[in-house]
Amino acid sequence: MRVAALFLCLAAPAFAGEFAVLASGARLHADRHEAEDGKVRLYTGTGFVEIDAAQIAGFEPDGAAPAPHPAATSASAASAKPQPAPARTAGELADAAADRYGLPRKLVRSVMGAESAGNARAVSPKGALGLMQLMPATAKQLGANPLDPAQNVDAGVRYLRDLLILYDGRLWHALAAYNAGPGAVQKHNGNIPPYRETLDYIHRVTRGAGY
Repeated sequence: MRVAALFLCLAAPAFAGEFAVLASGARLHADRHEAEDGKVRLYTGTGFVEIDAAQIAGFEPDGAAPAPHPAATSASAASAKPQPAPARTAGELADAAADRYGLPRKLVRSVMGAESAGNARAVSPKGALGLMQLMPATAKQLGANPLDPAQNVDAGVRYLRDLLILYDGRLWHALAAYNAGPGAVQKHNGNIPPYRETLDYIHRVTRGAGY
């Protein structure tokens, strides 16, 4: 295939002339064509493309393409827009945070169950919020919006991880501090506070986690 001013041919406005339909299925626009000695010249502007006649399946007149139907255009545009990712369930958020901070999934799910029963809108009488029942001051300290489920769970699990580190991996102490606050543990000389609510909470979480 000998090409002269090929880019002129490809860039030519398709308002008049014809299309050469190639055997490959491609279509080239031209103002006109001439055939001679088994070759076809496709003229466009001041240049032309010369190709073997055997490579051309036929010619089609250049007609104005019909305007797309507005409804079809709107539907196409709508389908092209990126769709938001589906919201993750409370359990999925718990598992993702557990994996992120290296905690057992069953433990994180059990803490969430004891705290809010999986209700992202839960509010305690003391003002704790969301799936992991974060106090507003604690959420602020952790840089999280407690009303956003994903941030709430991430911050809550991060806080639990930090408490486990603080108490050298002693789960009961970490759970006691999560429920009653580290100050309560400190007040009792580093021991688990003898509060009925806190003891019930520890037993409920550990039982739910299978410990």
